[in-house]
Amino acid sequence: MPDLARLRISSIDSIEADEALMGAIATEPRLMPHLHLSLQAGDDLILKRMKRRHLRDDAIRFCEEAVRLRPDMVFGADIIAGFPTETEEMFQQSLKLVEECGLTFLHVFPFSPRKGTPAARMPQVKGPLIKDRAARLRAAGDAALVRHLAAQVGVEHRVLMEGARMGRTGQFTEVLFGADQPEGQIVQAVIRGFEAGKLRA
Repeated sequence: MPDLARLRISSIDSIEADEALMGAIATEPRLMPHLHLSLQAGDDLILKRMKRRHLRDDAIRFCEEAVRLRPDMVFGADIIAGFPTETEEMFQQSLKLVEECGLTFLHVFPFSPRKGTPAARMPQVKGPLIKDRAARLRAAGDAALVRHLAAQVGVEHRVLMEGARMGRTGQFTEVLFGADQPEGQIVQAVIRGFEAGKLRA
């Protein structure tokens, strides 16, 4: 794919990362510094009950190594709140992952049982508690996003225009413009501020 200016990995399980991928992160400038991780939870027992292949430490090590190879790397992640049998201590392990993995874009899903699945037969977390944990995860994610946005103010980015006045940085962050830009093109822009989860150029 030599003609593509940008390559982006949409979703990855940290256990799938091999030497070839890590080498690409380190050396391929077209590979954008944004990875979306399928984390699901931060507690090893919950991960086992979800039948995930990775453990908590696998995810943390992967993020640390990716940032070492590419210091501007940012991460998105999927996390489920209130999976059956999840205790407060187990939930705290998920909450801590926001900091320990350096997550910036968090997708939080309150657990909802599906009839006939193994998870539906496990002891369920009460609905109000699931809602509370999801809200706490989202709050942690919102705070992490604000830190990321604030760090971009004054920085010049190459922005791929997806619309006349909206584009994305290499880190997948939305950028809003006050004047029309050429759609489908990459433009240079200095970030002037941010609001509502988006950067302003």
